[in-house]
Amino acid sequence: MSLNNIPGMETSAISVLKRAVELDQISRFQESLVCYQEGIQLLIDVLKAVKDDSKKVHYREKIKGYMARAEQIKVHLNNAKEEGKYHEQIKIADCDTGFSYEVLFKPYVSEGLTEVWVEDPYIRHVHQLYNFLRFCEMLLKTQGKVKKIHLLTSQDGDSSAQQVSALSELKESLQRRSVDLDIQYSSTIHDREIRFDNGWIIKIGRGLDYFKKPRGRFSIGYCDYDLRECHETTVDVFHTKHTKTS
Repeated sequence: MSLNNIPGMETSAISVLKRAVELDQISRFQESLVCYQEGIQLLIDVLKAVKDDSKKVHYREKIKGYMARAEQIKVHLNNAKEEGKYHEQIKIADCDTGFSYEVLFKPYVSEGLTEVWVEDPYIRHVHQLYNFLRFCEMLLKTQGKVKKIHLLTSQDGDSSAQQVSALSELKESLQRRSVDLDIQYSSTIHDREIRFDNGWIIKIGRGLDYFKKPRGRFSIGYCDYDLRECHETTVDVFHTKHTKTS
C-alpha cells in the first residue's frame, strides 16, 4: 500500500467502525459484527503500512479494543442462535434511503449459503418482478455459492401471462449461471418470508416491494436502490438451526 493511500484507508475504517458502534448501540448485532470485522481489517491494512512507531501503538490499541467487542458480540450471537432466541428488528421509516437489497441482506449472507426460499405473494407486476430480479442478482454477487432459489408467489389473472413469461426468462438466465429457480404459485399465500439455508429467516412487512416509485426515469434512485426512497416497513430477523428444505 502506498503511503499516500493511508489517509483514505483510515477514513474508510473510521466510517465503517462508527457505523459498527451505532448498530451495536441499537442492538442490531449481526450487522454490527459485519461492520466491526470490515473496519478491523481496514485498520490492520493501515497498521501494516504506517512507519511511525507511535501510530503503530495507537492502531494496535484501537484494533485490540474493537476485536474484543467483536468477539463479545460473536459469543452473544452464537448463544442466541443455539438457544433459538435470536431476534433482531429493523425499522425502515417512510422516505428512508440506504436500504438496497445488498445493504439489507449482506449481514446474513455467508460463504455457506447455497439455497434460498422466497415466499412473497406480490411478485406479479413489472416493478415487483424487477425487484425479484435484483434480489437474485444480489445473491449472485455475494460470497455464498447459491445453487437453488425457491419462489412461492401468487398469480394475478390480468397479468399472469406477463408474470409467467418474465419468471421463465429469469429461470433460463439463472440456469446459465448454474442456479436453479423453482417457481410455485399459491392462491392462499399471504405471509412474506425469506429463508437462507444457513439458518437466517428475514420477514419484511412489505416483502421485497418496499421501495417507492421513483419520481421519474431520470431521477436519483431510479437505478441505484441505495438512493431509492422506501416505504415504511419493519424487518424481523430470526435464526434457526433447522431451516425448511422443501
